[in-house]
Amino acid sequence: MSQDAPNGPLLDPEEGTTRRNFLKAAAVTTAGVGAVAASLAPLRELDATFDKEAWLQKHYHELTPAEMDKVLARLEDEAKAEYGVDVTVRDVKPKAKTKYAYALNLGVCVGCRRCAYACEKENNTSRAPGKQYIRVLEMEQGGIDLETANHQYDPETVPQPGKFYMPVQCHQCDKPPCTKVCPVNATWKEPDGIVVVDYNWCIGCRYCEAACPYWARRFNFEKPVLNPADMNTDTAYLSNRPRPVGVMEKCTFCLHRVREGRYPACLEACPTGARAFGNVYDPKSEIRYILENKRVFVLKEDVGTLPNFFYYFDA
Repeated sequence: MSQDAPNGPLLDPEEGTTRRNFLKAAAVTTAGVGAVAASLAPLRELDATFDKEAWLQKHYHELTPAEMDKVLARLEDEAKAEYGVDVTVRDVKPKAKTKYAYALNLGVCVGCRRCAYACEKENNTSRAPGKQYIRVLEMEQGGIDLETANHQYDPETVPQPGKFYMPVQCHQCDKPPCTKVCPVNATWKEPDGIVVVDYNWCIGCRYCEAACPYWARRFNFEKPVLNPADMNTDTAYLSNRPRPVGVMEKCTFCLHRVREGRYPACLEACPTGARAFGNVYDPKSEIRYILENKRVFVLKEDVGTLPNFFYYFDA
């Protein structure tokens, strides 16, 4: 299997992978009953406005350039109709000889949550109900205890004496359990290491959410609410474009930015310089320097996911 192929085999070699094929196959198996019900839930919201073209859209990896152009145009029209603003949706491809990684200096993170707020703004996440890809945990100095960590502290009163702060988001694992459990190949790992979700292919079964050991995926139980004035209109198909009800979403390292040579929004917003990001294949990159010269560690190493999000103390 090629590195950029969707996770797992096609459901039907003769017909190709479609959600219709999945529903037909899952209906005759006990294991598929829950996924079938979940996949139908978003349709109850659509009724007469159901978009047949979107439902029958090919898998991302099967779309020709011309077909992708039609899909992007349709999504831009949908965003215009929904929010009344002109949104650009692009298909930003990964760069060759590139693998992204993140490092976070826990010794200088002050828990201000500006990273989470910047992520929310950049990625068009729902404001009501609120969706944030980054959780910042407050812990007692002396050790990492996720069970007693406080993620409901007041960010206006940080840093507190005797505390340290650990932001947690998608770790873009080399062995991501979330992609393996998806029954329709709606999520996969890209050649540059970023794990993505095709929102038009996701059926909302939430298997990936259950499989992630870092609680890094978010499900839209309700239709996302976003003020048009707050929208980031520069979006990408596999990243920050507006999402519908009934699908999963997650951090993508702001792939629409980093694949064009920019930093993730969370890094740019950090006031203490606690965050570092880059291409691990570049020997001159900051991330490469940190990995080679700092005592880095990963969260939940024992689960064997091989994350590309690293932590270290340096202050």
